[in-house]
Amino acid sequence: MIPVMRPLLGEEEAQAVADVVRSGWVAQGPRVAEFEKEFAASVGAAYGVATSSCTTALHLALYVLGVGPGDEVIVPSLSFIASTNAVRYCGAVPVFADVDPLTGNMTADTVSAVITPRTRAVMVVHQAGVPADVPAIRAVCGEIPVVEDAACAAGSTLAGRPVGHGALMAAWSFHPRKLITTGEGGMITTDDAERAARLRRLREHGMSVSAADRHASGRNTVEEYGETAFNYRLTDMQAAMGLVQLRRLPAIVAHRRERADRYRALLAPLGLRTVCDPEGGTTNVQSFWVELPDAAPPVSEVLAALSQAGVSARRGIMAAHLEPAYAGHPHGPLPVTEHLTARTLILPLHHDLSDADQDVVVAALAAAIGLQSAVPSH
Repeated sequence: MIPVMRPLLGEEEAQAVADVVRSGWVAQGPRVAEFEKEFAASVGAAYGVATSSCTTALHLALYVLGVGPGDEVIVPSLSFIASTNAVRYCGAVPVFADVDPLTGNMTADTVSAVITPRTRAVMVVHQAGVPADVPAIRAVCGEIPVVEDAACAAGSTLAGRPVGHGALMAAWSFHPRKLITTGEGGMITTDDAERAARLRRLREHGMSVSAADRHASGRNTVEEYGETAFNYRLTDMQAAMGLVQLRRLPAIVAHRRERADRYRALLAPLGLRTVCDPEGGTTNVQSFWVELPDAAPPVSEVLAALSQAGVSARRGIMAAHLEPAYAGHPHGPLPVTEHLTARTLILPLHHDLSDADQDVVVAALAAAIGLQSAVPSH
């Protein structure tokens, strides 16, 4: 079976984690601090705050903005459900905005259409690594804070700069489905020193002095707990892996973009629309999605046919408002969201994907949707 994704892990990651285990300090400590610094620098941010996941990073980002019951947060329905759930964690109401049919991202127009006097924040998702037009969205939001869900976007660029550059707060994921992984894990990047300091306290029960800092000081320091907070810490074992992964990121992005270009060349004769770079930006191709023609069978049938041919693929980006967890949740028309979630699927893309594998994928997809591929089957 050709997998849809496979993380790039090797002996360097194993050695880095083993070194941490031998050190005896395996919880949040010096490796986390180093990973925060290096990751923040990689996206042009002043500060990084590591967390247990991108979901917890999004929760903290909204929490420090004071989002709470009665507030509305604009978020795309076309996103992994964690984006919407983070709003609910704060007791706030997710308000779903539609997306652009080419990028799958919210736009200034779709956001402005759902802003109300109760809008407390906007969460922009760089969907599947395709950078959203954040400057345009900020312009229509005015004083409303914009948080960036950059879970999938490490290595993507907008206007020649890394996604997340200049963000009020951007949240990142290191889940194995992302380009770089720590197993589980996340990060918030920001240029605000005071906000970063509070985020660090909040992820560690609200401690005035972290456990690592108390240990490093060599003094019997008694910490204080100034507010009710959370346990959203990353471990040094994960951070050690992340540091190695971060060094691999440029090569990972370059390889994925090369594989994506070859997919596009193979799929062009079939007339299938695929994910591509937006105007003024580059995607890391976290997911290579394809839009099926209206005459093609349902996505579920195509996925079953691909599986029979030895190809592991996934449905396209989910729509939160169609999931049972949000059944009955009020929302306006979301025609583009519903079309994309119903008519797109994600093809395999990873470091081990060979030319022969891609030929198999494309031939199997063509057969599944009743088209003739110029690629020979293997």
